Amino acid sequence: MKHNYYVDPDITKAETLPSSFYRDQGAFDEMKEKIFCKSWHWIGDGPGLAPLDQYAHPFTLMDHYLEEPMLLIRTAGNQFRCLSNVCTHRANIIVHNPGKMNSLNCIYHGRRFDLEGNFVHMPEFSDVQDFPRTCDDLHSFPIEQWGSFLFVGLDPELDFEMIRSFLDKWVGFLPLNEFKYDAVHTRDYLVNCHWALYCDNYLEGFHIPFVHSDLNAILDYGSYRTELFEYGTLQIGFSDGAEETYDLPESHPLHGQEVAAFYFWIFPNITFSFYPWGVSVNVIRPISIHKTRVSFFNYLHDEKKYGTTAGPLMDKVEREDEFVVEGVHKGLLSRYYHTGRFSPRREKGVHHFHRMLSNRL
Repeated sequence: MKHNYYVDPDITKAETLPSSFYRDQGAFDEMKEKIFCKSWHWIGDGPGLAPLDQYAHPFTLMDHYLEEPMLLIRTAGNQFRCLSNVCTHRANIIVHNPGKMNSLNCIYHGRRFDLEGNFVHMPEFSDVQDFPRTCDDLHSFPIEQWGSFLFVGLDPELDFEMIRSFLDKWVGFLPLNEFKYDAVHTRDYLVNCHWALYCDNYLEGFHIPFVHSDLNAILDYGSYRTELFEYGTLQIGFSDGAEETYDLPESHPLHGQEVAAFYFWIFPNITFSFYPWGVSVNVIRPISIHKTRVSFFNYLHDEKKYGTTAGPLMDKVEREDEFVVEGVHKGLLSRYYHTGRFSPRREKGVHHFHRMLSNRL
């Protein structure tokens, strides 16, 4: 389907995506193949998902949207693999519960695979000609690791190294493998808006003085800065003196400056909010045009700093964000709003996102 969703590359001339984009069921469905199937997806930390070797962890990539059954495997060689969790005989789900196993056995008709996804055995198939074939093995998906975090893709359009190098440039000095999962502050939110509106809001600090009074009190809004790269953005929050900051190494681009937070967004729906206490990973999952699930996964590095930074404000900030993005979602239904303009200084990230969406549609 052809969509007229052009966004001018010159932000001083550009208009935002039109309101029709957020109401377009066809575009919402097209983004499954054109955007989400072509992207990398954060699935969690490897040791947390598969704590032992010869361990299988079944999951569905993007419930209610992509609905792809997948299987994370930690092999005997302590390597991670990601396989299809669909039997190549009659499409039954193979593994229903996580655990240690020596092979992958389909309970429907007994087809068996090894932990590399290779076909091993099938009863009553001795008379089948040209069998087994390569397609009788389980499909293997690309998988990458950054620290302890795992990313998978269906058919990603870029080399993960581009993402890794950008993250490492700014937070590679952190001992990511030492970050510990914090189940207490991990939670899901259901937001009544289009998923892209939630990203729009995350991608600019323009609204902070107007929406987040407590957060604005500890960040220096005047110094707030946005960096772009081909597949995402970074927003840098500087302290006004009231917030805990990083002790940045001499090799860091911001050495000597009072940085309180690094806010990364990886296209299309992953955010990493780094604070001196650790990181909050957010995954923004489309459910429908009108509903989005946002999952917060917290990982602690220095727990005693949690109460002295923006950490305790996260739930309050999230509720404030929900209120405004749900208001925008309602406003986009108006017959009298079509499109808006960008602040060249404050909305570079939103413009970048809209360009990425329009180019792919």
